[in-house]
Amino acid sequence: MINVIQHLEKNQELVTLIKEQKASLIGISAMEQKAILDSFEEIVCLENVFWN
Repeated sequence: MINVIQHLEKNQELVTLIKEQKASLIGISAMEQKAILDSFEEIVCLENVFWN
């Protein structure tokens, strides 16, 4: 699945097509597809995150 995400990062127009249901991710479950699309919508802020 990491390869799919990397490909979508390089080709942002595909994310738009998938959201508009003009393209699909074959072999990816509906739950996985939702997770992938959600990851492109979220703003990740790691500025004040501390790892233990």
